[in-house]
Amino acid sequence: AFSKSGDKMFIVGATNNNQGKVSEFTLTAPWDVSTASFVDSLDVRSCGANCGAAFGLAFSKSGDKMFVMVSKVVDQVDEYTLTTAWDISTASFVDSFSVATQETVPTGIAFSKSGDKMFVVGDTGNDVNEYTLTTAWDVSTASFVDSFSVSSQEATPQDIWFDSSGKTMFILGKAGDDVNVYKLTTAWDVSTASFTG
Repeated sequence: AFSKSGDKMFIVGATNNNQGKVSEFTLTAPWDVSTASFVDSLDVRSCGANCGAAFGLAFSKSGDKMFVMVSKVVDQVDEYTLTTAWDISTASFVDSFSVATQETVPTGIAFSKSGDKMFVVGDTGNDVNEYTLTTAWDVSTASFVDSFSVSSQEATPQDIWFDSSGKTMFILGKAGDDVNVYKLTTAWDVSTASFTG
């Protein structure tokens, strides 16, 4: 994930020394990863060392909320508040939202621009699960809406991203080693998605 200005980069770790950690980097030239330097890291295993792996990562538009997808044991979205935007050293755990009913190996997470929709992609259902948040950027208010299968294009979806209009969805795949693109006729509504290439 990146800060809005592109001068901060964040990497979430699933294995080895980075398991369950978010690492923060500063970029001296925005959006140029060759200029990145490590700042610090934060252990985000809210349920301890046996919590599993951290996969998906997302931030609120303002950078004062961080969301981490924890998988394989608890299958939940963990929400953090940052007292200084885009600075993970100021993060504190708020609460969690379980997605286990829809997905037992969640790998990616994205939000609508307004923060009132959340999308989770996973390796078990091979689909995108859509949730509505009655309070923007507050996962404790999330409720499941519906899902959209990507299994015809990808057997191991890893991450998800939307353009700012909410009408183009991108799914990163491990099995196909590719990015699959979908068009939504209604913004932020995955039930209206169709594969384009």
